Amino acid sequence: MSAIARWMLIPAFAAAATPAIAAPEPGTRLVECRSGDCLLVTGHRDHRGSVVAINGHAVAVEGGRRWQARLPVETLRAWSAPNARTITIAVDGAETEARLPIGMFVQPEKLTMLVIRAK
Repeated sequence: MSAIARWMLIPAFAAAATPAIAAPEPGTRLVECRSGDCLLVTGHRDHRGSVVAINGHAVAVEGGRRWQARLPVETLRAWSAPNARTITIAVDGAETEARLPIGMFVQPEKLTMLVIRAK
């Protein structure tokens, strides 16, 4: 095989070795809601009717394949371990971990200082 033919095969082999594009990881962020502070959890699912559970509790979600749920912080505090840094999200039984915003479960009177640095 000529050198040019070998160079032409490199992109084909590289594309074949690349894994399939996975659905984006679930995301979390703090937002305001009627009952105070809430955690907005977003994610993707294969089917609109797929059941979504957070920390083992089925939750109502908005949207189709791209869904979102708003949960009061107090509810998540009751469902989570003290000082938790992640929540478990299950879509049709397939579980994944999502990171919580920094310091979400820390009591304000116990937080002395929070330093955030840009990478």
